[in-house]
Amino acid sequence: MKILILADPASIHTIRWANSLNDFGNEIIICGFIREIPKNYNKNILIESVTTSSIFNVRKDGSLAKIVYLKILPKIKKILNTFHPDILHSHYASSYGLIGALSNFHPFIISVWGSDVFNFPNRSLIHRKIFKYNLSKSDKILSTSNFMAKEIEKYSQKQVEVTPFGVDLNKFKPSVTRSLFKDGDIVIGTIKSLEDKYGVDILIRCFKNVKDKYPGLSLKLLIVGTGSKENKLKELVESLGINNDTIFTGFIDHKEIHEYHNMLDISLFLSNESFGVSVIEASACEKPVIVSNIGGLPEVVEDNVTGIVVEPKNIEQITQAIEKLIFNRELRIWLGKNGRERVEKLYNWENNVKVMDKIYKKVFENFRTNSGRGNGI
Repeated sequence: MKILILADPASIHTIRWANSLNDFGNEIIICGFIREIPKNYNKNILIESVTTSSIFNVRKDGSLAKIVYLKILPKIKKILNTFHPDILHSHYASSYGLIGALSNFHPFIISVWGSDVFNFPNRSLIHRKIFKYNLSKSDKILSTSNFMAKEIEKYSQKQVEVTPFGVDLNKFKPSVTRSLFKDGDIVIGTIKSLEDKYGVDILIRCFKNVKDKYPGLSLKLLIVGTGSKENKLKELVESLGINNDTIFTGFIDHKEIHEYHNMLDISLFLSNESFGVSVIEASACEKPVIVSNIGGLPEVVEDNVTGIVVEPKNIEQITQAIEKLIFNRELRIWLGKNGRERVEKLYNWENNVKVMDKIYKKVFENFRTNSGRGNGI
């Protein structure tokens, strides 16, 4: 099939979907707001920049850019008329969703990612109407989690299909890697962007509590990632006196992330997320996880079976969960193996792509049958 994807070309999520769908034999073209074309795509995937000079002067979530999007609509329609796709698929229901909706092309699919449904419609009545309009124009709405699908029901009566964003089990698996730590170290940490919403400061404070309580243990803290709060988090580590036991890696290419998952003994994810790809990556590497009981994280972790679910920002409870795993290696191993089995069952990336491919074919066939014609504007 020929698929035209409206999405951020620089996003690792876009790259993974496009490459994998292309590997399944689909012809892919991607249109998005970008200055520089990424180099991680399959060679036969075409990427079109549809940006204007003003598009980068608005907020990242596109909340102030709707009138600007009208300027690039003619270019989108020209690409549609040239490429003649079987499916138009917008990833992100507010910005790229609006462009897809205004193009009036069918069949049209929208994938909701998170902030587009949890934040955008709540900005104003106009934002809410735009969001509802975008969904109303779609022939199929997709969500990566049941948690997010429930939220979408506030704005549309259409059935939402869940398409998890899984992991490559051949890459994310338990393996021996060249570690930054010594044998005997118990490594606690996280792999997330260093932003307020991901609760890395809470992790640091909990680590400090455990370190002070058990000074005889060789406990280490690994923080993988970068972000606007990196310097503040480093200052917090210094103020707590745990510099010598903490490593900040900075930016790590996604191709190497699995190696850092395998350096950890206990992985923590204390944020409010719509899904939780990093949690699944950790579980695929057979790491026990501790996650906050909020958002989509409890959906990907079975409490006391694949990990431990704690109340958000409850430092005492999080500290106790860390202690429980520190002193029970057998439990860590058991939770990790259960986590791997759960990922194999629900979040195998190859199976997820097969599901998406089947959705494309079904949506196209339904549209052709109901409309009595092929595709088009």
